[in-house]
Amino acid sequence: MSELINNNQQKKKLLKELILQLHQGKTAKAIKKQLVQILGKVPYGLVVEVEQELIKDGLPVQEVLKLCDVHGEVLKGMVDQEGARIAPPGHPVHTFKQENLALQGECDHIKILLDKINKLSGHIPEKLWMDLRQYFNNLMDVDKHYRRKENLLFPYLEKYEITGPPTVMWGKDDEIRELLKGTIEALSGLKNPNQDEFKSIVEWMIKPTVINLEEMIYKEEEILFPMCLDTLTELEWYDIYQQSDEIGFCLYDPKEKWEPQDTSELPLKKATSDKIQLKTGSFTLEELSAIFNTLPVDLTFVDKENKVRFFSNNPERIFDRNRAILGRKVQMCHPPSSVDTVQKILNDFQSGRESQANFWITLAGKFIHIAYFALRDEAGDYLGTLEVSQDLTNLRELKGEQKLLHYENKP
Repeated sequence: MSELINNNQQKKKLLKELILQLHQGKTAKAIKKQLVQILGKVPYGLVVEVEQELIKDGLPVQEVLKLCDVHGEVLKGMVDQEGARIAPPGHPVHTFKQENLALQGECDHIKILLDKINKLSGHIPEKLWMDLRQYFNNLMDVDKHYRRKENLLFPYLEKYEITGPPTVMWGKDDEIRELLKGTIEALSGLKNPNQDEFKSIVEWMIKPTVINLEEMIYKEEEILFPMCLDTLTELEWYDIYQQSDEIGFCLYDPKEKWEPQDTSELPLKKATSDKIQLKTGSFTLEELSAIFNTLPVDLTFVDKENKVRFFSNNPERIFDRNRAILGRKVQMCHPPSSVDTVQKILNDFQSGRESQANFWITLAGKFIHIAYFALRDEAGDYLGTLEVSQDLTNLRELKGEQKLLHYENKP
C-alpha cells in the first residue's frame, strides 16, 4: 500500500486525476480503493476546488451533473470534517441542518412503509399507499430548502467566484424536484394497485427519489455547509438570515433568533412607529400584529399562486400552524383525502364562480366553523383566499341578554 499523501496540493492533483478517470469510465469501486490507499481523508475544501477546476478546464457541467452521484459514492466516508465550524442555533446553516434531519426522518418513514408493503401479497391496502403519498407530499417541502440555498446562499458563493459546485448542485436540486413531482403523480393515479403495479413505481420513482434526496443531504452536510461557513462573512450570513422568512422553511420552524457577534456594522432597523396606512386608518406593525394575534379566530392567507403566506397566532388556535408552512402550496398542507375539495374551492374562487365556502365540524367536543373567502381587488381580480376558523361552542349556548359588565376570565 502506498504511503498516505499529506500535502494538500498533491492531494488535490491526485483527486482531480481520479475524478477524471471516473468520467473516462473507470468504476467507482476501483477509484474509491485508490482514494483510500493514496489519499486517506480528503479535506472538504479540496472537493469544492477540484470540481470548480474541472469545470473551468472545460469538463461540461452536464457531464459533471451526470456523474454527480458517482462522485458522492466515491467520496462517502472520505471527507475530512476536522476543523469545520459549527453554526449556532438560529444561524442559517443550523436551520438547513435541522431541515435535513426532518427530511431524513420522512425518508426513513417511507423505507419502513415500503418494507411493510413488500411483505404483503396481492392488492395493497389503500391506507398504506395513501400514507406513502402523504410522506411524499411532505417531502415536496424541500423546495423551500432548495430555493433558500439557490437564491440566498449561491449568489454569495458566486461573489467569491465559486460557481461550479453551485451550478451542479442546482441541477441536482431540479432533478429531485422532478422525481418528487413524478412520484406524487404516480401515487395519485393508483387505484387498488397490486404488487406488480406498485413494484414498478417503487423501482422507477420511489427508490431513486429517496436515494437522491439522501445523497443531496450528504453533499450539503459534508461539503457545502462547511465550505460556506469558511467563506461567507457574518454580515453576509445575517443578510441570508433576514431574507429566509420570505421563502419559508422546510418541515422545521426555527425558534431561535440569531445575530452576528459583532453588531456594530448591522444595518439600522426601521423604527417600529412607521405606519401601515390603509384607506380607513393606520397601524404600526406592532399594533397590527397584536390585533391579528388577539382576534378570537384563526386566520390563514393563501396568495393567488396557492401558497400559504400568513397565519395569525392567537394563544388558543384551533388548528396548529408553524412557519414551516409559509411559502408552501396549500394543497400540500392537507391530507390526500381532502386535496380535491381544496382544489375545487381554489378553482371556483379563481374563476369567479364562487366567493365563499362554509364548513362546520365537531372537533374534540367543540363546534368549529370554517369559512373560506375569495379576496379580490377593486377591479375584481383574484388576490388569494382567506381561511377563517372559529370555535362557536360557547356562542351557540348563549341565551337571553347580557347588558351588565362581565369579564369572561374573572371568577
